[in-house]
Amino acid sequence: MQPIPILMLLPDNLEAIFAECQTPEALFDALLPEIGASLNVDRCFLDVRQPQQRISHVFCWRRSDRFPDMTTDWQPEQPWENEDPMFAAALQAKPSIFVEDVETASPTVLNRSFERNFGHRALVHAHICQDGVLWGILQPCVFDRPRVWSESDRTIINELTDRLLPYVIECSRAAEVSRRLQISEISEVSEI
Repeated sequence: MQPIPILMLLPDNLEAIFAECQTPEALFDALLPEIGASLNVDRCFLDVRQPQQRISHVFCWRRSDRFPDMTTDWQPEQPWENEDPMFAAALQAKPSIFVEDVETASPTVLNRSFERNFGHRALVHAHICQDGVLWGILQPCVFDRPRVWSESDRTIINELTDRLLPYVIECSRAAEVSRRLQISEISEVSEI
């Protein structure tokens, strides 16, 4: 009897990156352009959160310079949940949200005027959560046109959120340790 092959839920190019990258940051930098190519999107960013301190670091890939760069270093997180139903849903660890058209989406899903600030027309707000805690958001998006997210797209996104989780948590915890060391060093210097 032949063994049953295990189906890979991610395309080979994405699987190879998970196999090759040694650090979360290297993984994110290599993975985002490949996600962009695999899903044929204009921009893809990964917002890594440190939930206890509400700071975040955004890694971003863009197909061209005409699309806004969302990249940030670690910085205080804005209280987006006050204006953005998708972020509020993410903080509640609700399922990821697939928006085919910002202009026609229900106001219970998104705040159209808030989303217009970002310029995208269709997006995925993919929640990377563990035990009810939001650790990150993966957001592939397209500009200038609506987009139907296929079952294949949804499978890739759902698998990516699962596979990214340990790397996002590792990156977040490293930031927490680094921040504590900086605070400790500042305290020591001020005591001198």
